[in-house]
Amino acid sequence: MAPVLIEKEEDDETKRSQQVSDRRCCRRAAVGSPGRDIPARAGSHQNLIFVCDNEYMRVLVVEDEVKMAALVRRGLTEDGHSVDVASTGKEALVMAGATEYDAIVLDVMLPGIDGFEVCRRLRRESIRTPVLMLTARDAVEDRVAGLDTGADDYLIKPFSFAELLARLRALARRGPVERPPVLEVGSLRLDPATHQVWRGETEIQLSTKEFALLEIFMRRPGQVLSRFDLLEHAWDYAYENRSNVIDVYIRYLRNKVDRPFGVSSIETVRGSGYRLRVDGGR
Repeated sequence: MAPVLIEKEEDDETKRSQQVSDRRCCRRAAVGSPGRDIPARAGSHQNLIFVCDNEYMRVLVVEDEVKMAALVRRGLTEDGHSVDVASTGKEALVMAGATEYDAIVLDVMLPGIDGFEVCRRLRRESIRTPVLMLTARDAVEDRVAGLDTGADDYLIKPFSFAELLARLRALARRGPVERPPVLEVGSLRLDPATHQVWRGETEIQLSTKEFALLEIFMRRPGQVLSRFDLLEHAWDYAYENRSNVIDVYIRYLRNKVDRPFGVSSIETVRGSGYRLRVDGGR
């Protein structure tokens, strides 16, 4: 009986390979012949009908659960896509940096570096590949955390594979989303997309108002900004120009981005306002 089973498995694998090849051929025909009707074709082992006009994607699946990774990989492969699998965050960072993927399916719960940190580092390294996060966490805070680190979409386990495919196709159609560049002034770095700030390699935690003030300074290094300029950028019209709120927050900023590092980057220009030194206070 064993030889028969092996022969059947090999036959099934041959059929699956042919199905993938057929779908790719259909895609090439569609691209090469605009407006040409592509016929529906019987596809997977589930006897679903596939229309061969889906865009081919190269996808990186980052999942440490072997069975889940195998299921997602098999489903995507049978749908005609090329799939690589990484089981750790470090492995994912290396692969994403070396290969241009159309989309990344990223699990949150990973050993070592979790999915949030992986996504954050990808964006820090200017890798803009669309990221779809997978997680068993359904709390709003977790979804917000994932999106704030740079993820493009979020899917909660357990999920429908059809929905996974639909979301990936939508992300691939959009392509890499251009995010604001990281601002750098001397050793100060500010990422408007993730709301992160660093002095050198040290990350600095800022409040929303502190971040807004520092951002306007870093967009205009060396330029004198009046209190009105700063109020207009970071506060609403409820604050008057006579308010000392700017002076208070400048002090907060100096205590976080300057004094702990022994530098002075935010200068007071008497009678005019404040300015950020062009060297960032190095």
